[in-house]
Amino acid sequence: MTTPRPAFPAPGTADPGDGATVAIDIGGTKIAGALVGPDGTMDSATRRPTPRGAAGDGDAVFAAVAEVVAELARSPLWPSAVRCGIGSAGPVDASRGTVSPVNIGAWRDFPVRARVEAELARHGAPLPTVLVGDGVAMTAAEHWLGAARGRANALCMVVSTGVGGGLVLDNRLHPGPTGNAGHIGHISVAFDGEACACGGRGCVESLASGTAIARWALARGWVPDGDDTAAGVAAAAAAGDPLALAAFDRAGRALAAAIAACATLTETDLAVIGGGVAAAGDILFGPVRAHLADYAALSFTGGLEVVPAALGTDAGLIGAAAAAMMLLPAA
Repeated sequence: MTTPRPAFPAPGTADPGDGATVAIDIGGTKIAGALVGPDGTMDSATRRPTPRGAAGDGDAVFAAVAEVVAELARSPLWPSAVRCGIGSAGPVDASRGTVSPVNIGAWRDFPVRARVEAELARHGAPLPTVLVGDGVAMTAAEHWLGAARGRANALCMVVSTGVGGGLVLDNRLHPGPTGNAGHIGHISVAFDGEACACGGRGCVESLASGTAIARWALARGWVPDGDDTAAGVAAAAAAGDPLALAAFDRAGRALAAAIAACATLTETDLAVIGGGVAAAGDILFGPVRAHLADYAALSFTGGLEVVPAALGTDAGLIGAAAAAMMLLPAA
């Protein structure tokens, strides 16, 4: 049996240094890669679709990752690479370097960090490598170059088909022992709420994810106009549909309660929200901010801000690089 190594040696603030960072972003629909420079510029960006129909065949999925690494290795910047960051859909176990993404059925306890390290070495770049969940990667990205830049303490969230997140405390990315600290989607905000897929009850994700928003609206009689997803609910809410507005109000209240709880525990003074549901704009942010006053009532949480994420679709790759810079500062 291999003894797990520490997940994150000497966490610190971002230290870009002079070399490039190999960034790999692994999700249920695509696997992307880029070489990210010290200023955040992405070079040689490439992507592959995440293989479908490969249930049980983890190597078939990893073949796409290997193709991404091979393409990056052809870049003139490849010899300048000094570290590698992997951001992946979760759950992740950074202490072991493994992932078990809900949306990649072929990977269960898959040793993605070791496999990527071997692939890097095969292409002449035996680099120190760090693995983080996609919520932590987004947090690193927003703190480095996005909406949380210059803020010492922040909670960053992804609200999409699920709800994830990460923390920056005292200017340091705080992933926790297994890389899951800040996973705000599974804070319970309704002790008698419905069961969540995680096994808990009343979790933020079961109330505020895009899936939950659409499910709640449909169950109460909302009639979609061709789009029965959260985006369709948002469009209906913008047009004044009372059920759609109620669905987003319910989601906003759940998010506000969780954000306030996090601020009470950690004294974060900023919450950054990204992901597909955040694209609804004030349809989501209005209720979150309105309900925040009901939960963030203590003096030290009174100035809590809620803002949209700034980096959009680039956050995954920039975040994988930023996490490596923060968590492998001596590389």
